[in-house]
Amino acid sequence: MQRLRLTFSKTAAMRYTGHLDVHVAWERTFRRARLPLAYSQGFHPQPKIQLASALPLGFTSECELVDVWLEETRDLAEVEAALKPAAPPGLPIHAIVEIPLLSPPLQVLLRSADFRVTTPAPISADELKARIEQLLAQTEIKRVRREKSYDLRPLIEHLAWEASADGSHTILMRLAAREAATGRPEEVLAALGLEATPARVHRLKLILAE
Repeated sequence: MQRLRLTFSKTAAMRYTGHLDVHVAWERTFRRARLPLAYSQGFHPQPKIQLASALPLGFTSECELVDVWLEETRDLAEVEAALKPAAPPGLPIHAIVEIPLLSPPLQVLLRSADFRVTTPAPISADELKARIEQLLAQTEIKRVRREKSYDLRPLIEHLAWEASADGSHTILMRLAAREAATGRPEEVLAALGLEATPARVHRLKLILAE
C-alpha cells in the first residue's frame, strides 16, 4: 500500500463545488488515471481519500491538500504523469509526495490557514487599518455560531491590511484551523463591520504541525 499527498488549487471554476463533490472528483480522477485506489474495510468499503479542510463555497485556494491511499506502490513520476491530465480543470495539481502510511491524518496535523480577502468596502484605508488595530487590541471578541457563543480573538493569529492595485482593500489573515477551534474569514469581516460588503476569499496556505 502507498499513501500519497497532493497539493492542488481550487480555482474560480470550482468555487461553488462543495466539499463532498471535491472528494468525489478526486475519486473519479484516480479512476480515470487507472491508479489502484485502496478501500476501507467493512460492509460499505469507501476509497481511502482524506481532504485536509473543507473550503467554504465561493472561496478559492492555491494550497489544498488531499491524502490518497493506493493498493499498490507506484513510482511518483508515473503517478504524476497519469494524474495531471486526468484532473478536472478547476483542480490543478501542483505537487505529489509520498507520506508514511502511519502518519497522522491531515485533520489532526492542521494548525492554521492563511487567507487573502479582497473587498471593495467603501471606507478609507486609514479607517480600515484603524478597525484592524482596534480588533487586535481586544482581549475578547464574542461571536455566535450555531446558536453557541464563542471567543473569536484567540482564533486570529495574524491580521493586516494591504493595498490593492485596483483600489480595493486586501486583508491578510492567519486563522486557527484546529479541530473544534477554527476561525472563519467571514466572521473576521463581520467583526470589522464589513459583513454587508462583498468579498473574494482566497486560501493561500495550510500550516501543518511539524
